[in-house]
Amino acid sequence: MADSSDQVLEGMTTKITKDGVVQSVVYADTAYMYSERQVALLRRLTATFNDAEGNKSAVLTARKGEYHISRGTLEAWDSVFVRTLDGTNKRLRTNHLIYDRDNNQIRSDSVFFYESPTEILSGNGFTSDPNFKNVVTRQPRGRQRGEGVPLEERKP
Repeated sequence: MADSSDQVLEGMTTKITKDGVVQSVVYADTAYMYSERQVALLRRLTATFNDAEGNKSAVLTARKGEYHISRGTLEAWDSVFVRTLDGTNKRLRTNHLIYDRDNNQIRSDSVFFYESPTEILSGNGFTSDPNFKNVVTRQPRGRQRGEGVPLEERKP
């Protein structure tokens, strides 16, 4: 990768913005930049997501990623882990995840495992906001504690 990239950056940080508002800050140990394709291949990345008020709300870590600069999408692979920072202790693990800046959504078509103090959920894909307030799952399986969480499957 390093031989064909236009630039190799160590300790890269970039902000993903929409209409001038910072939605996410992405850090990577190493980034391979491809100017013509407007893509950065990332290694050992961390992305911090912000809520509508600009407060840090969730953090994502992964071993590999790809940031599509012109589209504002971030894809993460290999040991993807997302956790909320708002005190709710919600956590998600998967092997592939896509962050869509325009819709402020995270999604995956891969198997995922989600856990919070009140529920444990897994499935074969999901769409959610980074804070896990509006989650839609495909083929959900899970356990509920207390009042629980509604399990809903929507067909695409």
